[in-house]
Amino acid sequence: MIAIAPMGGAGAYIFTTSISFLLMLMSIAATKDHGSSYLARGSSVSIDEGTSTTTPVLVSPNGEFACGFYRVATNAFTFSVWFTGSSGKTVAWTANRDAPVNGRGSRLAFRRDGGLDLLDYNGAAVWSTNTTATRASRAQLLDSGNLVIVDPDGQQLWRSFDSPTDTLLPSQPMTRNTKLVSASARGLLYSGLYTLYFDSDNQLKLIYNGPEVSSIYWPNPFNKPWENNRTTYNRSLHAILQPTGQFSSSDDFEFEASDFGDKVMRRLTLDYDGNLRLYSLNTISGNWSVSWMAFSLVCDMHGLCGKNSLCKYIPKLECSCLEGFEVVDGSNWSKGCRRKVNIRANRDKQIRRKANISTQDFSFRKLADTDFYGYDFGYAEHVPIQKCRHMCLNNTDCEAFGYCQGNGKCYLKVYLFNGKIFPNQHNDIYLKVPKGALSSSKLASSVTHACKFNEKEANVSSQMLKDGSSKFNFGYFLSSALTLFLTEITLIVAGCWVVYKWERRSEITDEGYKIISSQFRIFSYKELQKATNCFQEEIGSGRSGAVYKGVLDDERKVAVKKLNDVIQGEQEFRSELSVIGTIYHMNVVRIWGFCVKKTHKLLVSEFIENGSLATVLFDYQSLSPVLQWVQRYNIALGVAKGLAYLHHECLEWIVHCDVKPENILLDKDFDPKIADFGLVKLLKRGSSAQVLSKVHGTRGYIAPEWALNLPITGKADVYSYGVVLLELVKGIRVSSWMVEGEEVEMAVRCSAEILKEKLAGEDQSWLLDFVDYRLDGDFNYSEAIVMLQIAVSCLEEERSRRPSMSHVVETLLSLAE
Repeated sequence: MIAIAPMGGAGAYIFTTSISFLLMLMSIAATKDHGSSYLARGSSVSIDEGTSTTTPVLVSPNGEFACGFYRVATNAFTFSVWFTGSSGKTVAWTANRDAPVNGRGSRLAFRRDGGLDLLDYNGAAVWSTNTTATRASRAQLLDSGNLVIVDPDGQQLWRSFDSPTDTLLPSQPMTRNTKLVSASARGLLYSGLYTLYFDSDNQLKLIYNGPEVSSIYWPNPFNKPWENNRTTYNRSLHAILQPTGQFSSSDDFEFEASDFGDKVMRRLTLDYDGNLRLYSLNTISGNWSVSWMAFSLVCDMHGLCGKNSLCKYIPKLECSCLEGFEVVDGSNWSKGCRRKVNIRANRDKQIRRKANISTQDFSFRKLADTDFYGYDFGYAEHVPIQKCRHMCLNNTDCEAFGYCQGNGKCYLKVYLFNGKIFPNQHNDIYLKVPKGALSSSKLASSVTHACKFNEKEANVSSQMLKDGSSKFNFGYFLSSALTLFLTEITLIVAGCWVVYKWERRSEITDEGYKIISSQFRIFSYKELQKATNCFQEEIGSGRSGAVYKGVLDDERKVAVKKLNDVIQGEQEFRSELSVIGTIYHMNVVRIWGFCVKKTHKLLVSEFIENGSLATVLFDYQSLSPVLQWVQRYNIALGVAKGLAYLHHECLEWIVHCDVKPENILLDKDFDPKIADFGLVKLLKRGSSAQVLSKVHGTRGYIAPEWALNLPITGKADVYSYGVVLLELVKGIRVSSWMVEGEEVEMAVRCSAEILKEKLAGEDQSWLLDFVDYRLDGDFNYSEAIVMLQIAVSCLEEERSRRPSMSHVVETLLSLAE
């Protein structure tokens, strides 16, 4: 051990300067390897050109945390802290989550004035600390995962623990000045719609900050604090997660991890779906497991399904629009649903007539045992349902009313949000609809009839009051009695007919069938024979079956696919279709129905006018016009959006397993739609999470993991998408690139390596010869480079190095914008 005596005057200054300079040199040298334990003042670190996913700048002494450049898109990075032992390098904190920097030329600089700045390629600071003009001497990553800036005395001048993103680490305090903000989507770091914070009443709360409304949803806002086991009298506003898994807050909220104990790495994260979960790390597998969560029922969280929709979880999360509504964006259910018929237009029409809203223009559709969260602008107790109905009819802002049987509670709803079905609850919702848009279903008809009957009773009462007399009117009584008698006879006859039909029905017990009966139209085989003229006009064929053009009785054009090799039973086939039926996205072909008859299994989908991308792009003899560059870029973006939806956003994730130009259809505006998704499940070749590696696909588009007999994930689709990108740019099939005797897979691999070298160079003149000659040089150079960069990254042999489709979408969108 060497003891250094204190020095004074100039000697001390020289000693301090020398040590700082030495620390700076050591830091720079260390960061070129695998990260250092500190970064000295005056040093700077740039993003490596060859960065794949993460580049550590600092590593904690225990090696459990690292911080540095974290790749979020093809050429976009954040400065983050992550868990080194987790399989996906899970992020614990991010400095610039909403402002990623460019992968070329960006750097982290510890300025000589004491400020730590993250600089973009143009030198602009996108994030910085508040340590300018201080004695800051070094940045250090502690064993706790806390990134700190300290002075020569070891005093902490800035801490990442004071500005968390979506995660709270053990021993990291939460105070009145800190909050957790969820990510925007699974796998993305951008800020989302949910926040955990201390409210003004001293309680720890979760709030949904949507595009239209904000609402607190945890703890139950309709309960008193003591009913939620909370207190509002402690103003210290402090909460902390202990390393053992115990959490305690100043408002008396407490919980313990299911694996309570020491020596477990933990994190408390506000996830993108609005649920607060405590995770524990398995250090052997690198996977996380949930050891506590705020919500056990998914539909209790706000905003998952958006407005004018119902949330169900039987047996999986399912969002559905109310009848008479349509989804705004099938790729993002949080945007909710909108009316197919605009009630406000009807209201404006009434105003132009200079009349009030008439009870004759609207009626109500009953939603039994249903309720929507809050937004009640009118409330009354012990009132008959007809009065509640009239209250809603006479208010232009009323979208529906809730009525609780038994106590006569009436709630007028101005906004329909977070709808759920509550079994055995005596609360019904009556949805306000224009009479022209009212469904012809038996349920809606019975509700309408009941409302009309109540309206008649109200009119009788008002007429009697208007006449100022209660004199018995025999003629009116006789007319009413005859009307009631005829109505009852009609109902009895209709009821007998329904019972007769019901008793003659074929017994159906399959739950999947029940689900899809409300989402699909079930076609008969004869109906599809007629629509396709006995399956005469074949418009495509593949391994899974032939496709025929058809025209339904309502003159809609459809594509009817006869499925080959379907080995499931009828009930299992229908159950699998229930998954496909929930899929709705503008870049995915919409399935309209199905037919099952003995050995015949057919899918009915929308007809796409311009056929497949393969025909338009590769058929040089075709009369179709040459795809212009704008169209090609739009196709690349649309396909990426569709795959991102299938992989990350739809209610049950789907791996396509056969992405190729033949399965990308182009509509009348040449917008792409992905076809044949979900067929792997229908053909019994895998499961929803990982498809077993029985080779399925087309040569040239098959990812290397197929040949290695590895479980298949969405990264197999990413590889295929990369091949499609190359073909979009080049204009010819990748199989045409190979030399004689060369395997097509080797040709793809060699092409990717050559492109990687060319893209790394400064001279980009080769692009003119590479891009499809039919464009005559009329293309966007920047977009072409980005498309090729994405293609090369998608074609990485190691699948963990391939980007996710969400990252691809972000990159393409950022350039388009």
